[in-house]
Parts: sequence; structure tokens; C-alpha cells
Amino acid sequence: MSPIPEGLTSVTEPKAGGAKSTRQHSKVVIIGSGPAGHTAAIYLARANLEPVLYEGMLANGFAPGGQLTTTTEVENFPGFPEGVTGTEMMDKFRAQSERFGTKIITETIARVDLSQRPFKYWTEGEEDEADFMTADTIIIATGASAKRLFLPGEDTYWQSGISACAVCDGAVPIFRNKPLAVIGGGDSAAEEATYLTKYGSHVYVLVRRNELRASKIMAKRLVAHPKVTVLWNTVATECKGDGDLLQSLELKDTVTGETRELAVNGLFYAIGHEPATALVKSQLELDEDGYIKTIPGTAQTSVKGVFAAGDVQDKRYRQAITSAGSGCMAGLEAERLISEEEAEDESIPAEKVHVPAEGYLGADKE
Repeated sequence: MSPIPEGLTSVTEPKAGGAKSTRQHSKVVIIGSGPAGHTAAIYLARANLEPVLYEGMLANGFAPGGQLTTTTEVENFPGFPEGVTGTEMMDKFRAQSERFGTKIITETIARVDLSQRPFKYWTEGEEDEADFMTADTIIIATGASAKRLFLPGEDTYWQSGISACAVCDGAVPIFRNKPLAVIGGGDSAAEEATYLTKYGSHVYVLVRRNELRASKIMAKRLVAHPKVTVLWNTVATECKGDGDLLQSLELKDTVTGETRELAVNGLFYAIGHEPATALVKSQLELDEDGYIKTIPGTAQTSVKGVFAAGDVQDKRYRQAITSAGSGCMAGLEAERLISEEEAEDESIPAEKVHVPAEGYLGADKE
């Protein structure tokens, strides 16, 4: 399992007194439309803060709804005992956000300025300096995408035998009691391959070198597993099937150049993820892998008033349920900050200061 990233120890106070946009100003803007973004929106909308959520137009290569829209079946999200498609689940998230008053905009945020509050931001195609909009707080929920090799045939069998998440998809019927393959040589690959032995008849791990990058204990456990075969100095060069489901991989020996075919019904990538942090790369503190750092136990980033939720700040779990949980945290923390700052602002009449209607617990607990 990936190590827990070191958390933040300090937060920068951005300059105050920036001009509010005459075009559009919001108390809170959410960037991202996966479980984290919509959960934050639901909490904020129920608190009457009128959140604005930018779901993006193929932002980070995904349709509105994020990575889950590429998942055929979700079986591990509570509340769906019969399972649900990723697209259907995200449609429900979106409908719930809208029901409580979230303003959803299908545009991509192309630029932000987090140096002063209110924060400025610009949408794609309208990036001239004068076209900015503003927000008192921003929640970054832009997610992360699995790294892929884009082998011949990969697009054909993506989510029809090829996946990038063993925990998400390993128990799907098409993989049960079937030979499976994992590409990768690190701890994630070792962990995912071991996990898949619960479901597959056998698991092949393709390692392009003659050694694993995984920790010694993970590597030892993997190599010793009776249902695992490590194929050293091996890369996949093509994904083959019947047009509907994956049936085999074309392999190549990186030393001899020899090629052969391996019959497998599942291929899982475990070669890392790319967090979608280009938007804030030079403005928020990131870890060595590009994930947004937050104060441990919170959604607070290195800039006060900017919160991060979901896979963009989580490189360990990367699950829909944990993303939703962190979206809840970000929403509640943004609400609390807005309430505290309005209470301290003498220019705001007391009757107009936002007060959480049912306490700082999201109204679902006493």
C-alpha cells in the first residue's frame, strides 16, 4: 500500500481586499464533478450557500462525473445492493446536487489566482484578464487518472477485461475463476495481484525488469503466493479478444525479443496515477507525486480558503466512498470558514451572517 503522504504543517493567508467580479461572485466554487465534488456541493447547498460546481467539458479526459463514468459496474458503494453502473451512480449524485440548489456549469476552469481573496478564476476560452470571476472559497476536486499504456486493442477492451483498479473491479463476474494479469512492479502491483488471487484462477504479474520495485516484504509475499506467477523481463504489446471481452495478451521478452501469447481474461494496470493538479501546481503545496497536501484530518490546503477533496489529495485509497467522505469534510470546512468570517465582518448585518442551520455536523447527527 502506498505510504501516507506527509501532511501540511502550515497554511498561507492570502492577501485580502481583492475586487469581487461584476460578472459572477460566489461564496464557494467547486472544481470537479466526481463523488468528492458533488458530496461537497450537497452539503453546501443544503446549508443555503448556493455553491457553483464546474463539472468540466472532458476535463482531465473524462466526461462530467469523473473516472466513475468509465466504470461499468460499482458493487462496493453502500446503498446499491444490486450494484450500479458508474454513469448511473454519478447521474444520481448530480441530481441530488441540483435538487438542493447547486448551480452546475458544464465548463472547464482553465486558470485560477489564489494569491488574494476573493480568489479569481477563468473558464476555458475566456482567459483574458478582464474575464475573471471570483469566489470566497474554492474546493479542488479534480481527481486523478490511472496511467495507461495505450496498447493496441486497449481501448476496445477497456472496462471489458481491462481495468486500473483491482479493488473496484476484481470481484466482477467476468474475472471470477479466470486467469488474470497485472502490469507493474511496485507495491501497488504486488498488492493488487495478491488481492486478485481471491477471485482469479491464477494471476500473472508482468515486470519489465528482472526485479521488483516493491518493498522486500511485499515482493517476498507475492513471489511465494501459489496462485501468482511473476513473468520477469516481460511487457505486453497487444490486447486481444473476441471484440467484446479480453481473451489474451501478446507478450514480448525485453531481453531476447521473443514474443508469445498469454491467455488471460483480465488485465489490471498498476503503474501509478496522475493527479489533476496542473491548475494549481505553482500555487498550492504538492507532494513529490503531485498530489495536493492537506493538513492531516482536514481538507485544508496550504492556502487558507482553498480545500481539496477526493483523489486529487488521496493517493492511498482512491475509492468512490473515501472521495465522498473527503468531499463532505471539504464542504463542512468551507461552510465553517464562511460563517466565521462573516461573523467577524462588521459590514455584514447580523441577520445576514451565515449560521449553519443545524450545527456543524451536516444535520445528520446530534
